[in-house]
Amino acid sequence: MDEVFRALADPTRRSLLDALFHEDGQTLAALEARLPMTRFGVMKHLKALEEAGLVVTRRRGREKLHFLNPVPIRLVHDRWVSKYAEPWVSMLSELKHGLEDKTLEKVFEIYIKTTPERLWQAITDTEMRRKYTFGAVFTSDWTPGSRYQATGHGSPIGEGENLEVDPPRRLVQSFRALWDDDVKAEGTSRVTWEIVQIGDSCRLTVTHDQLREDANGQLYGGWPMVLSGLKTLLETGKMLTTPGSLRWMQGSE
Repeated sequence: MDEVFRALADPTRRSLLDALFHEDGQTLAALEARLPMTRFGVMKHLKALEEAGLVVTRRRGREKLHFLNPVPIRLVHDRWVSKYAEPWVSMLSELKHGLEDKTLEKVFEIYIKTTPERLWQAITDTEMRRKYTFGAVFTSDWTPGSRYQATGHGSPIGEGENLEVDPPRRLVQSFRALWDDDVKAEGTSRVTWEIVQIGDSCRLTVTHDQLREDANGQLYGGWPMVLSGLKTLLETGKMLTTPGSLRWMQGSE
């Protein structure tokens, strides 16, 4: 949290985060054009944001794209803000951006003090996953090409295919939301889970892509809360009790 607060304390870095909030997946050149400073200065601020986990990067051809990672801010919210807030405050604002191929990609990154095997179990075990997806029940045999289903409050909320299964490192899935007609109309997208061990912890990166340019924010807006719940469960053995999580838990028992 110290690095997050230090990063957010600088107005230039907050401006960079605002720029990525409005248009995610930008190059260094695009971000440089928004600020009255040298390329080196922008690189220095981006490095501080990356070290705090607030920005993650991805290579696309020769370009290096920068993405806003809202998970650390979500953790701050869960620890300090949510206990004072009304339930509606925990809902994320819809984030939109357009890339050249007219698809949307969202990248979420979090560090969890656990082993790759334990983290993989938490992703694929029905009972463990239910605890941080706020009552949603995921069932599958988790083999390549197999199907998975998710239900909430007894009704289907999602389904897809396990495209790549490489325990305990990588899981790639297609995803189709089913909880209402609006999200059903969005069709199929893709979710990639990547686990990298770093010392006594793991870096978990979740990439949700192949979304429409103007995709419904419900499809990806819940990831920060889910990943915060996963971290809490594995590091403390407890479940999140934020207003948002409690709202989704109602009726799941």
